[in-house]
Amino acid sequence: MKTIAFLTCVAALSLPTFALAEISPDLDTDADGVLTIDEVQASFPEVTSDGFSAMDLNADGVLDEDEVDAAQEAGLMPPTES
Repeated sequence: MKTIAFLTCVAALSLPTFALAEISPDLDTDADGVLTIDEVQASFPEVTSDGFSAMDLNADGVLDEDEVDAAQEAGLMPPTES
């Protein structure tokens, strides 16, 4: 029973780590927490303006963490390490 309680605590403490994924500093060159088309194209020159627009789900001109995650899951952007 103690083992189950211990594993439950470990799992609960690990959850915030997964939720705190950040945009890779290698991509976010100005460290503002979002990616512009220039920052994306610097690492992935094959991304067109139409491709960037497809990733920019809220059409605000930048990609936030959720949009980067969604783009990577959809195969629109290669996975990156943070």
